[in-house]
Amino acid sequence: MISKKLIERLEQEKQQFYEIEEKLADPAISTDPLLLKKTTQEHAKLDSKVKEISSYLNLYKEWKETVKLCEDEKDAEIKSLAETEANELAKTIQSKKKPIELLLIPPDFNEGRNVFLEIRAGTGGNEAALFVSDLMRMYLRFAEKKSLKTEIIHSSPTELGGYKEVIFLIEGKDAYSLLHQEGGAHRVQRIPVTESNGRLHTSAVTVVVLAEQEESEVEINESDLKIDVFRASGAGGQHVNKTESAIRITHRASGLVVSCQDERSQHKNKARAMAVLRSRLAERQEQELHLQENSLKREQIKSGDRSERIRTYNFPQGRVTDHRISYTAYNLESLMNGDMSELIDALIHAEREEKLQLIR
Repeated sequence: MISKKLIERLEQEKQQFYEIEEKLADPAISTDPLLLKKTTQEHAKLDSKVKEISSYLNLYKEWKETVKLCEDEKDAEIKSLAETEANELAKTIQSKKKPIELLLIPPDFNEGRNVFLEIRAGTGGNEAALFVSDLMRMYLRFAEKKSLKTEIIHSSPTELGGYKEVIFLIEGKDAYSLLHQEGGAHRVQRIPVTESNGRLHTSAVTVVVLAEQEESEVEINESDLKIDVFRASGAGGQHVNKTESAIRITHRASGLVVSCQDERSQHKNKARAMAVLRSRLAERQEQELHLQENSLKREQIKSGDRSERIRTYNFPQGRVTDHRISYTAYNLESLMNGDMSELIDALIHAEREEKLQLIR
């Protein structure tokens, strides 16, 4: 059965593409740089798929004409040939349906952006802090395998080699699409190195994923900022103990606080801290919008409570379970070494199927 609803959606996409082309052809758009950038981005996204959409619509048109010929033709032999052709066209249209439907999934606004990953220790004390270090290593190795650049923005190390908190930037056009679903509470079950009796402990850390925002996208008034300069602490050699280059920015209006100490330059630390602040403010605005529309489907869990979790890492069994998609695999060792592709692919597939249900 060929979906008329799908055909109507494809016609709308095609029409929208032509309307955007008309906008770009209007000289007046060049006077508004932000509108020009937004329209150019919309055109690029549609341009990559309009050829396939047009091809599918042409197949549908050919099928309709062939069906009409079947209905009108009196000659039995010609009618039989037309029916055979119509059936073949219908099969081809059906085989191309899902790839075409995937093109109709609205692109994520943050697609193609760099991301900040913030990992914080939750329930579990020193063991949670050690697992923050383990997760950071996992993500950094995964990024390396995917040829994504990484940069540590801020870290709060502990005496045992873990971190109370770490923030790092992952750069690359695939950074957001690969990692945006990592936000939430991650639970670990293992025997801590500090446990003398060999008892299994359960700890939790939280991961927050923030899409990097451009300065023009998030307005921040300088009067709302309280900026403190301080001496960096923790590992880092003599430099962090002697130079007051670390920056702490407090955004009075929202209460958000961002620190950055991993650059030697105070100016660079401030720029990085402002980038993180913009991303946090954009995320907060987006969540407030979703809440107002009563359509927030998946909040990033920020509490670090054991009961709230998206994933469990069970070391004694070598098992990883993602509770959102009922995914379980016994490849924990390789996963912690950055071999995350199977899990990430499963998450992407599940998200795509969920979005397909909304457009059908």
